[in-house]
Amino acid sequence: MGEKPVKTYKDLIAWQKAFQLGLTIYKVSATLPDHERFGLTIQLRRGAVSVASNIAEGYGRGSTTDYVRFLKVSRGALYELDTQLLFARELGYLEAAMYEDAATLLSEAERVLAGLIRSLNPT
Repeated sequence: MGEKPVKTYKDLIAWQKAFQLGLTIYKVSATLPDHERFGLTIQLRRGAVSVASNIAEGYGRGSTTDYVRFLKVSRGALYELDTQLLFARELGYLEAAMYEDAATLLSEAERVLAGLIRSLNPT
């Protein structure tokens, strides 16, 4: 009804959610201990950037098959990110509230991304 037409990947709600998640993960990862700089910190940041980046790249590929493939790569990156957040929480690197905020955004991004995949690939 009140939705804007999609003119660029930035108009996709899935990309917007993934981008917000990425910004949040960068802030969360900044709180990890220094000894994790080359461990969980970099893994979290790479994953966070990967989710939105793969949505954008898939959108620009020009074929539905490639688009769906990149969206599925993005979904895989979300699952990796979820696992890394769990490691950070279980190791005591994240406060519960910080973890919950990130996990809520991740879940929302996953839900919207799954809907986009279904809309393009109903089988």
